[in-house]
Amino acid sequence: MRAIRVLMLSLCLALVAGTPARALTVLRDADIEYALDELARPILNAAGLSPRAVKILLVDDPSLNAFIADNRHILIHSGLVLKLDTARALQAVIAHEAAHIANGHIPRRAANMRSARTAAGLGLVLAGVAATQNAEAGLGIAIGTSSSALRRLLAHTRAEEASADQSAVRYMLRAGIDPVGAVEVMEIFRGQEALSVSRQDPYMLTHPLSRDRLRTLQALAKAHSADIPQDSGAAYWFARAQGKLSAFQRHPGWTLKRAGDSATTDIRHMREAVAHHRRADKTRALRALDAALALRPNDPFLLDLKGQILLESREARAAIQAYRQATRFAPGHPLILAGLGRAQLAAGDARGALSALEAAYARDPQDPRLLRDLSVAYAQTGQTGMASVATAERYALQGRLADAKIHADRALALLPRGAPAWRRAEDVALIAQSAARRR
Repeated sequence: MRAIRVLMLSLCLALVAGTPARALTVLRDADIEYALDELARPILNAAGLSPRAVKILLVDDPSLNAFIADNRHILIHSGLVLKLDTARALQAVIAHEAAHIANGHIPRRAANMRSARTAAGLGLVLAGVAATQNAEAGLGIAIGTSSSALRRLLAHTRAEEASADQSAVRYMLRAGIDPVGAVEVMEIFRGQEALSVSRQDPYMLTHPLSRDRLRTLQALAKAHSADIPQDSGAAYWFARAQGKLSAFQRHPGWTLKRAGDSATTDIRHMREAVAHHRRADKTRALRALDAALALRPNDPFLLDLKGQILLESREARAAIQAYRQATRFAPGHPLILAGLGRAQLAAGDARGALSALEAAYARDPQDPRLLRDLSVAYAQTGQTGMASVATAERYALQGRLADAKIHADRALALLPRGAPAWRRAEDVALIAQSAARRR
């Protein structure tokens, strides 16, 4: 998991009182995102949503929650992923949030919110979020905070929750997934309605729970779950995502003591590799990872992890070779291409890096670390206008719209008017201006 804490979404501005809001932090990792996509795909298909259009993102937050920011992003807290015990439970969470999208619950709350298709579009989502709030909410909010404005934005009505529950069970059955997973999720929050608001998990604040909801889900699961076998593929990817996440987020000693309990041997070796890497023990980390690769030699995500370990151990040229191997087995994967470009930059090959980074950007323009590396590559190859565009987009994604405006204006002055990059800069500048007018 590269630089495990990476700001991704531009959903952070100041509250009306002037207190800085905590930014949403999204964890970008090719392996974990692939696992989430594998778990989500049958659900999204059953819901009539395109798996290519709806992205499942992991939020760096130990609390238990999941929510939709728009009709293209389902966000799940890392704490909830670590808390769940089965793939079907995580799929139930995804099914429930997908139901909110499919049932049209977003337009009711934010009719003018535009989908976040690009870096600049994410900034416009921020402006749309702010625009939907009343005067008390002020200029904006940060998704992931505990503010009352945020709860009003994300909270669903009991009617919406009941509707989403029924749809989620229907999607799970259609996808051949045991709906008892939905009951497993609800059981985690059982009894929380009796707690004070300050002690409740965020999920309770945005997804009202009632005894009737729980009883309905229990009845639906009892009626349908007996004939549905567990999916071994889903179980594997759930265990792999959870294992890698815990290896990066928990103490290395905790991981090494429990790695033997992993669902499969390759997952055990992968967790051990991460733990040793976090202890700066490159030799043991690579030995463990090579053991995993001996079991799955064509696994691009294990090779991606090897590239990360080598790069962060200051072995850029060896990292390039690992990333190149990974791209052979996952051609065009943006996070792996971004890693390759980062390694090439570290090795002093700015032109080679630019090729990989531009290819990654074309597939995923919503990664701030990629945009940072892209701006460096442009600067090192003498393309200052393009460097300013990438920097402007990165600041917009991080909610630093005043800084984004400075670099967008610089790009507008340097680039040919009307060119694609010039229009990207103009988009960021307009978003920043719109947000400034709301102050």
